Amino acid sequence: MKRIAFAAGWDRPPAAAGATVWLTGLPSSGKTTIALELAGRLRADGHRVEVLDGDEIRRFLSAGLGFSREDRHTNVQRIGMVAEVLARNGVITLVPVIAPYADSRDLVRLRHELGTVPYVEVHVATPVEVCSVRDVKGLYAKQAAGEISGLTGVDDPYEAPDKPDLRLETQGRTVQESAAAVHRLLVARGLLGWDADSEGWSV
Repeated sequence: MKRIAFAAGWDRPPAAAGATVWLTGLPSSGKTTIALELAGRLRADGHRVEVLDGDEIRRFLSAGLGFSREDRHTNVQRIGMVAEVLARNGVITLVPVIAPYADSRDLVRLRHELGTVPYVEVHVATPVEVCSVRDVKGLYAKQAAGEISGLTGVDDPYEAPDKPDLRLETQGRTVQESAAAVHRLLVARGLLGWDADSEGWSV
């Protein structure tokens, strides 16, 4: 590996280009927890990072949308547009959003491809049996009690990706190990530029 010498006073190389990393999976699969862990590591390495949280998007950008197939599709397209704009402008954009339908995710990928913006799809493939035990937001318990319906993966469909860039099984792994697996993928794709492990810029 070659190294580039930087001018005196520089402790970081030029920033890498942006990219969108979409973490799709069932509720309580660990998407947001992994994204936040990865974001912290990337920021520590000097990258510009944003995490597009699905709940925050629902409260603001997609306020008024429900959970019909059409509304879920619209929500995913809005998030995809924001992610693509951020990534196009040099931000590594982490999107821990369920996005249950394959055609919605495919359109987001196509949007990035048309704009030549790097896009990575990570399937956080935690089984529903594990997710329902974690039940971070109490959704599985509410569905079982009949308080809510339309829960993705239970009484509403989730179309798992056929060929994600990374399939991540979180059971038996720590959050740090899961985030590290995504980080390795980004390094392998050349999306980080700065190789923090080797303290060098790969060329």
